[in-house]
Parts: sequence; structure tokens; C-alpha cells
Amino acid sequence: MFSSLFSTAPPVDPKAPNLFPVSESADLLGELEAKDLEWTCAGGFVTETQIFYQFLQDGTMLMCQVIHSSIGLWYPTIQFTCKIYNPTTKETIWRSVNVTNFTTAPPGLDKRSSKADQFSITHKSSSDDSHPEMYTIRANLSDNLQISLDVSRPSAVPGFKIGKGPKGGYSYFGSDQQKPDGYVVHRFWPRTKVSGHIIHNGRAIVADGHGMLVHAIQGMRPNLIASRWNFANFQSDAHGGVSAIQMEFTTLDTHGRHGPGSGGAAVNIGSLVLGGKLAAVTAETRWPGEEQSVKAVMSRAYHLNPVHDPDTSYMQPTAVEFRWAGPSLLQGATGSVEASVHLDVGSPSSPKALIEKVDVLAEIPYVIKTMVNYVAGTKPYIYQWQDNVKLVVRGPDAIIPGLSDGLDVEGVLYSEASFIS
Repeated sequence: MFSSLFSTAPPVDPKAPNLFPVSESADLLGELEAKDLEWTCAGGFVTETQIFYQFLQDGTMLMCQVIHSSIGLWYPTIQFTCKIYNPTTKETIWRSVNVTNFTTAPPGLDKRSSKADQFSITHKSSSDDSHPEMYTIRANLSDNLQISLDVSRPSAVPGFKIGKGPKGGYSYFGSDQQKPDGYVVHRFWPRTKVSGHIIHNGRAIVADGHGMLVHAIQGMRPNLIASRWNFANFQSDAHGGVSAIQMEFTTLDTHGRHGPGSGGAAVNIGSLVLGGKLAAVTAETRWPGEEQSVKAVMSRAYHLNPVHDPDTSYMQPTAVEFRWAGPSLLQGATGSVEASVHLDVGSPSSPKALIEKVDVLAEIPYVIKTMVNYVAGTKPYIYQWQDNVKLVVRGPDAIIPGLSDGLDVEGVLYSEASFIS
């Protein structure tokens, strides 16, 4: 205590920035290194997750997620969650298992792989040059649900983060980037191929399709990082493979460009895969009170015409829209690439494309629930939507013939809007 009274450290300007978003990085594309996808399993208040989102040929959405949650001095809690949604039958299969004997790295493997009594996820090289690396997922989640999947990355679609080097992908919270109060990091495979099968109630479901992978870490209590999140995952097999993904979080009032009280900044990262190749990576910070003009690089999520939802007490959008713009990454295809997608989600009384409104506190483990202090009277909810949509894309013809005139690409969009406080 007394040492702090005589500290020689300069006082912190109360108006100094205490948010350093990755979306301000001068380098958009940072290709992933092996260590970027390794589990850190850090202590303190850290939540780390690896999520595979896949669409099967019939439009079924398959999500497999491993969550490693550290809460102070408590032993970490590790969950494997799986959601399978069939948009034709509206059937949803959901499992959430607190796993036992979790380890990373398993013997003979590096920390990109993990295993527990209930599952194994193994990263390995592939003999197929068109898909040089892959994850195998094997999970026995209950007596009536088993999963066996191979998820591979196309060679023309490198994994990415925003910014280069070991610190690429990081947004920092606090006035000192070298000693931050917390951080958020995302690394992506924006286009994947999945094959395998699911056994449900003794019936085999062929798992053949495409999707994406994200490895993310929240290095601070989740209720202190963001008031809300937006996520988009669009996939199409047209034109040799098209993907449009986006992840956005909005800070609380506590963190912003001018210190406490200047928050509400939206930090957004995204990418576009066109013609089976990574065509653009996007990142943008939207600071509160600043005009949102058209820019060379845009990465934006919009909630349109929000209305009060009595089920959640939040203002839910009646439509969501996502926009991307950035320079082409492809040789011989110089110019700008831009895209947008619109999804009508209806009203609380007449919903459209809704899979579920997830009550977050009902899903997370008890230990985490008791350690995270949410604002009194609020409950975190995640709206999950999925529908067939058209991605409107424009860019150089060298990427896809006719792209300069604009193309409507038909595909499937899975979207989440998370309200934390």
C-alpha cells in the first residue's frame, strides 16, 4: 500500500484511450502461424473457445464448440457443446457436456489438439494438397448422439487474424497496452470443408458441406468486455465457393477512445472468400459520435428497426444487415471488393428465421454464473437466426467473371446477436 503512495509512475490521463482495438491495425491480413491456433488455457478470468460452424448439403447447421473457462483460483471448467438445426423440419438437437480429464496437448500432438473422456479434436496435416490441414472431431456426447467429422482448410483460403506477428488479432483494454487490464483475440479459418457423419438415435446423418472455424479468447470477465456481439457466417458453393464472415463487439461505456465514459465503440473484423480464394479481409472501428462515412475498408453490422422484446427485455432488430469493403488480396485482381447481406428476422410476435433465443445464464456452469456479476435486472440473451439469403457482391472480374457488374450469390446465413447488458 505504502509503495503506491510514493509511486514514480506518471499519472494516467483520465481522457487517455483505454481501448486499443485490433481493427485499428495497419495490417489487415495476418496469416495464421501454428501457435495462433494453440490452446493457451490461461488462468485468471479467461474464457477460451474453439468453434466449428458448418452447413450440410440440406442446409442443416452444425455447431461444435469447446469452451475452457478459468475463474480466478477455481479449477477451470471445460464444456463441449453441440447444436444441430435442420431448417426444413425445424428440429434442434442440443447437447452441453462438462467434460472430464481434459488435456492439451495430447501425447504426440501439439496444443492445437485437445482431448477429454468425451471427445478428441486432433489437428493434423493432410495428404490432399488442395486441403493441406485439418481437424478430426470425434465426440460421444450421450447414448444417442455421436459425432465423427473431418474439417479441412482449402489451400487457397489461409487462416487469418488482423495484424501480423504473435500479437496479431488482439484488442487490448486498459491504458497500458503492455500491461492491459484485459484483451480479446480472434483467429479464423473463413472457409472449411466438412465430411463425416452424425449418429442420432441410432440413425446416421451424412455430414458433407462447408463452414468456418474461429478460435477466440476473452481475457477479462465477459460482462466487462462488451455490451453486445454480432456474428455472421454466410456460406455458398456457388462460383467455386463463397464465404462472408463477420464478428463484432461493442464496448461498455467504460472503455473507449477517451477513457472511461467514452465507450460504446464497435470493433468489427470480417472476410470475404470469392471463387474459392480469400479475396478480402476487413476491419473497422466505429467510434460513438463520429460520422459513419463510406470508406475504402468497411466492416459493419446493423440492427434495423429495433423493437422491444418482452421475452428478453432487449430491443431486438426486425432485420440485420452486414457490409464488407476492402482491397482485393488476389494477384492479378487489383481493386476493391465489397459485399452486403440482409436478413429479415421479423418481430417478437411474428419471428422469421429464428432458431432460438438462448438464455445464457441457463447454459453456463454454476461456478461461472456465481462469479460473473451481471447488471441487476438484466439477463444475457443470444438471438440465433438462419435463412437462405443473397449476398450482393462487387469486385474485379478477374476474381469471378461478371463481378464488376455485381453478383447475387445465393447461400445460407447463420447470424447471432448477443445482448450482454
